[in-house]
Amino acid sequence: MVMPEGPVGQVVEAAVAAEGLGCRRVWIPDEGLAARECWVTLGAVAAATHSMELGTGITNAYTRHPGMTAAAVATLDEASGGRAALGIGAGGALTLTSLAIERRAPIAAMRELATTSRALWSGRVVDHDGVAGGFRGARLGYGRPDIPVWLAGRGPRVMALAGELADGFIMSFVHKELIGDHVAAIRSAADEHGRRCPRLCYMTILAITEQDREGARAALTFRLVDSPEEVKARIGLDARAEASIRGALSEGGPAAAARFVRDDWVDAFVICGTAAECRAELAALVEANSIDEFQVSVNNLATAAQDLAQAAEITGPRS
Repeated sequence: MVMPEGPVGQVVEAAVAAEGLGCRRVWIPDEGLAARECWVTLGAVAAATHSMELGTGITNAYTRHPGMTAAAVATLDEASGGRAALGIGAGGALTLTSLAIERRAPIAAMRELATTSRALWSGRVVDHDGVAGGFRGARLGYGRPDIPVWLAGRGPRVMALAGELADGFIMSFVHKELIGDHVAAIRSAADEHGRRCPRLCYMTILAITEQDREGARAALTFRLVDSPEEVKARIGLDARAEASIRGALSEGGPAAAARFVRDDWVDAFVICGTAAECRAELAALVEANSIDEFQVSVNNLATAAQDLAQAAEITGPRS
């Protein structure tokens, strides 16, 4: 995942570096006004890369009509030679608040974006009254029917939805003690629907230096306030602390809100320590929970190449 908080050229450079290190996918988040526009950025990344899968990590059903998102994915897939994927989430505070968009019925909206996109990519005519946008005799006319759809989230309903219909699931900045519960819930939902379990991806920051930890604080800000209430209670994120984070996010973004993120919260959601300690902890989490892949979180474009190389050393095969 490369956060597009700087010039598109720097995002492209980070993606090219990731491909050179053997990364299989690059995800570009759709963060509204808080970052560069994701579809333009993905197009630039597609033009500069050759083998990696490209996708939104993640987008939502509200900031664009779901039909236009389906068209964007199909166009990206065509332009990249069949390398596109659609990553969907509920839509968070960082993206929706500044646009004055209400997050209505998020699970229904996610389901509709996934199912209508697949229908359009398959050439079917879509008539649907949706939460985030309707269709009247809609037909796309192009698209690959099997474009992968990934979901991301932290609540039980989104995990149930993933088990029902997703190709993959991104566990993004999940409390490390809860990863096993997340995996079990997704597998149980897949079994209930007679499906194979979606591909499981775990994503967090590998924090080796104090600078890494500070970056993790900023990255956690909007994710913590969007966490389920039981997770907030577990870590002691009360209403006053949440209000402080939300206020700082509104005034100055994640960097301004980072000062309100406690050390123990960083430790709970981020893999921290020396390179050897990070490698051991990540390997243990992957093995214990049968995780299929790890997603490196690149949040600082100025140090992206260095951070990716460091992550490759930690996540790569042992010599």
